[in-house]
Amino acid sequence: MTELIDFETPSPNWNERKLPVSMVVLHYTGMQSADEALERLCSEEFGVSAHYLIEEDGQIHRLVREDRRAWHAGKSFWRGITDVNSASVGIELVNPGHEFGYRPFPDAQMEALVPLLAGIVQRWDVPRANVVGHSDIAPTRKDDPGDLFDWDLLAAHRLALRTPRVKMPSPFENDGAFFLALERYGYDISDPQAAMRAFQRRWRPHIIDGLVDGECSAILFSLLLDRDAGKTR
Repeated sequence: MTELIDFETPSPNWNERKLPVSMVVLHYTGMQSADEALERLCSEEFGVSAHYLIEEDGQIHRLVREDRRAWHAGKSFWRGITDVNSASVGIELVNPGHEFGYRPFPDAQMEALVPLLAGIVQRWDVPRANVVGHSDIAPTRKDDPGDLFDWDLLAAHRLALRTPRVKMPSPFENDGAFFLALERYGYDISDPQAAMRAFQRRWRPHIIDGLVDGECSAILFSLLLDRDAGKTR
């Protein structure tokens, strides 16, 4: 593990976990430079942090030890868990985000993420279905890591779920049935349209309109079938 870390950049923003680790949350920094992001994540004034930050050239900073609770998730929810900070490891990827010129994540950055994430998943026995984006756990507040993030690369390494390739009529009778199924899968549906956009951002990023359609319904149905069959670990 130590050989993967280029810099120890300790953040004071942490406390003790109240839950065992069961998920990994991926973020983009949404700031104009790595230095600006590190300054924010290590400032007591702002009170935010993550366990790791990966620069665009692939250099990795460790900010908080994994056995500690970093402050990266904020108000969030996933599969019944509301204290996501206690149950997760947070990884920040340097990227200006949608506010400052969102762009693809460089190969070097993604190539650094893969072994780092693999180690975390192995150490904490995190299911692939619980490797999620910030937007998945906070759909009303966050868009990251966004529609340009290469989830398929992680899926190819069995570090995340691959998007189902399905063609079938909508299996749900109406939008209400879809959202009940989306909640069953793990999303907070208190704002249905925001939840729909978060689902699309992760699973169907070429169209993010917040509207339920047959393609998204078929994807969700397939994800639930795989989960019930135990295929999401």
